[in-house]
Amino acid sequence: MTNKTVPTDLKIGDYISSITDSQRREDCQWLLETMQDISGYEPTLWGASLKSAIVGFGTYHYKYESGREGDFMRLGFANRAQNISLYIIPGYESLGDELSRLGKHKTGKSCLYIKRLSDVDRDVLKDIIRKDVAIMAERYPE
Repeated sequence: MTNKTVPTDLKIGDYISSITDSQRREDCQWLLETMQDISGYEPTLWGASLKSAIVGFGTYHYKYESGREGDFMRLGFANRAQNISLYIIPGYESLGDELSRLGKHKTGKSCLYIKRLSDVDRDVLKDIIRKDVAIMAERYPE
């Protein structure tokens, strides 16, 4: 079984400019610049179309006990209809303190959902991104 979400040749600029809501577009531009700055990775669009794309940073190779293996982004975000989804790949086990200080958000298995950046503390969000990058570097050295 192969991953449905894979790197594409779609352009980051096209993705950002396709976001019609100006505040959401500014929020995603900030995330793009911040994640790139903190991670040191160039952004790549993952997914089949601009509408469903994820902006990903870095890659790692995983292999499950089941034998399934593949490559995925180390960190990412996506503009979705209801919110901005941040892909925090290691999950949230070590982020209790940061999440308690972040502001208005929801979480999924490896997703952090925020409506807009004005709902959260950007410095805490930067701390979460830094922690993601550090954990991924430790778990999956390059």
